[in-house]
Amino acid sequence: MLADTQNKNLRPAWIMALGTFAIGTEGFMIVPLLPKMAEDLQFSIATLGTLVTVFTLTLAFSSPILTTLFGSVDRRRLLISAMGFFALANFVAWQSSGYWGIFAARVLLALAAGLYTPNANALISVLVAPEKRGRALAIVNGGMTIAIALGLPIGSLVGNVLGWRVTFLGVGILALIAVAGLVVGLDRSAGKGIAVPSLSARIAVAKRPPILVGLAITLFWAIGAYTVWTYIAPYLQSVANFGPDGISFIVCLWGVSAAIGIFSGGTLSDKLGAKVVMAGSLLLLTGAFLLLSFTAFWLSSTEAVIPIVVSVAVWGVTVFGFFPAQMSHLIKVGGQASAPVVLSLNTSAMYGGFALGSAIGSVVVSRGQVADLGLAAAVAEVVSLVLLFGFSARMASPSASPAR
Repeated sequence: MLADTQNKNLRPAWIMALGTFAIGTEGFMIVPLLPKMAEDLQFSIATLGTLVTVFTLTLAFSSPILTTLFGSVDRRRLLISAMGFFALANFVAWQSSGYWGIFAARVLLALAAGLYTPNANALISVLVAPEKRGRALAIVNGGMTIAIALGLPIGSLVGNVLGWRVTFLGVGILALIAVAGLVVGLDRSAGKGIAVPSLSARIAVAKRPPILVGLAITLFWAIGAYTVWTYIAPYLQSVANFGPDGISFIVCLWGVSAAIGIFSGGTLSDKLGAKVVMAGSLLLLTGAFLLLSFTAFWLSSTEAVIPIVVSVAVWGVTVFGFFPAQMSHLIKVGGQASAPVVLSLNTSAMYGGFALGSAIGSVVVSRGQVADLGLAAAVAEVVSLVLLFGFSARMASPSASPAR
């Protein structure tokens, strides 16, 4: 049986957030460093963008497979092992001297992250009471947005002063701190007493139409998010003549806004229902991306600054305000016993969307049309909205209705 005290508070969520903080710092920090890395490694920014794509694509495909293979392993032990491997992979990247070494390290990092994140989400969804689930999920995944708010500006500064490789060393140390937090702070009973779905049950969950539609919503939301995010640095350089300091400011603004979004999104999801938060987030996110493109088309570099700041702030709040609501929704649709499978599939859909988005962004940037990044992202978010409202209209049975 799970300890009663763990059901009554959110402490386990904060412990697990140490791991997502390390993952978020590594996963997002490479984007503002791409110009510096391209200069050092003598590759184009579009080519270096493959380091983003390989991470997201590997994570997307490996997460459900690894979750299945390690489904019988104690969840606490699994999280500790995955985070330890994540630390080791960062040290490999730190010691790598060229593109292919970093490429290989990014694959290893994706394997570890793909095992840690969905299992942390599944575990915390069991450890807390249902009425606190949205907030707990927001805390666990809030580690990523806090990493964006704090880790990215620091990583950018360290990368510019000491070299971008040193940032991998720093994240490796963060991951070791996360391991220590899990070992000391997470009760040994936390990983016990959780039902492990069979392979046939996993396949059955993946085939259910409500789950497939929900995952498609995640996929297109993520495509839109990463179409712009992966190439935010060249966008800012081209549209507003931003240098390293300006790019770091925008990245920090995005991260702070994202932190506000994920925590407010979890709380509002508990109070208002998942559909309200998801729909509102997607609508505002679409508007933010359109504003980024319209700014690039019609305004001068000086005039573009304020609209960019507004767009990025709205983008940060809404893109992560959507996330905890969507996870809570999928857990309700899939059922508590299937939560590890559903959340693993959701992680795959999210990172698959990130990979597709970064690939779409690469095509846009390689053609010299950074102004089109926002338009491409907005189209993806509109598809998510259509799927969301179509899902609400057609999946009306009690077992398939959206979470409230």
